[in-house]
Amino acid sequence: QVQLVESGGGLVQAGGSLRLSCAASGRTVSNYAMGWFRQEPGKEREFVAAISRSGGSTNHADSVKGRFTIFRDNAKNTVYLQMNSLKPEDTAVYYCAAGRAAFSFIILITRTEYDYWGQGTQVTVSS
Repeated sequence: QVQLVESGGGLVQAGGSLRLSCAASGRTVSNYAMGWFRQEPGKEREFVAAISRSGGSTNHADSVKGRFTIFRDNAKNTVYLQMNSLKPEDTAVYYCAAGRAAFSFIILITRTEYDYWGQGTQVTVSS
């Protein structure tokens, strides 16, 4: 069992930056591929970014590519999402997720591949 707790959300003006953190407990996060998703009210939860167990492979949604960066510090059992040049359309609840991956280089893209989820943190970008 893995418990995930997100932090770092808040209110920011367009063009600003935030760094989200996802702290894991229960099992070492280095055993899991990790991802960030987001969800707006009334919409499906959508993929934002993913990172392999080793941290050597990443993938970012086209909508955030070049602005957001996922990275991890396995020694701190934490995964991060650095968000720059924020836009009002980035407003959502952001969720961290952990999933089992057979190999250290694999990244997981779809929601169904993830086994554990955090409670989410709200990000609001004002125009």
